[in-house]
Amino acid sequence: MTSSTTGRLAPGDLAPDFTLTAHDGSSVTLSQLRGEHVVVYFYPAAMTPGCTTQACDFRDSLDALAAAGYRVLGVSKDPVARLAEFAERDGLTFPLLSDPDHRVLEAYGAWGEKTNYGRTSVGVVRSTVVVDPQGVVELAQYNVRATGHVAKLRKDLGLDG
Repeated sequence: MTSSTTGRLAPGDLAPDFTLTAHDGSSVTLSQLRGEHVVVYFYPAAMTPGCTTQACDFRDSLDALAAAGYRVLGVSKDPVARLAEFAERDGLTFPLLSDPDHRVLEAYGAWGEKTNYGRTSVGVVRSTVVVDPQGVVELAQYNVRATGHVAKLRKDLGLDG
């Protein structure tokens, strides 16, 4: 396995294991999903315009992703109650996971300095990491755009056909 020096993951890295609480109160542990491809996407804040667009795109592609053997997990620093409200409001049927202390976000390189409209801040870097059935990073994308990201991801994974 390789390891990234930037704090960001790269293909071939072992995906850091985690257990987080989902919007429905259940616990989700990445290593318990071995044997499946897992799309873990990190987003800044539930119920904001960009994050809603991205979540709804994943929701609308869920059947096609599942048919190709991919499971989707969304991760943000939002509390579970806010994630539950987000899932309810937008009919999101995949787990939205709460990482309030951003340990998982940091482990995946999805927490750090970012620039938005010319202002620099520290927070969630919109990112997607695809983990293969053996728990190894298959694809890692950082600073992705909310709009059109799922379509690009499907293309990058060879699933749009």
